Amino acid sequence: MEFVLAREDYQQPKPHPEPYLTGLARFGARPAETLVVEDSARGLTSAVAAGIDCAVVHNDFTKTHDVSRATYRIKTLAEVTDIVLGRR
Repeated sequence: MEFVLAREDYQQPKPHPEPYLTGLARFGARPAETLVVEDSARGLTSAVAAGIDCAVVHNDFTKTHDVSRATYRIKTLAEVTDIVLGRR
């Protein structure tokens, strides 16, 4: 299933959990079977508040952010495959 979730689809923006909770409901998924990939502390806060594991991409932008609540810290998106397949 594919869909686009736009800002108009929810009332509270990140760091509120509503964007991710709306996406879960639309996709029919549970937090326990979902992985969020983020590149900001706001997005991480939103994912954590929604109860979803989050991988934060470490880059020049995120290196100054507190990402200590991230389940995973990754350097490239290629690492997501290992996470999803349970190799990490």
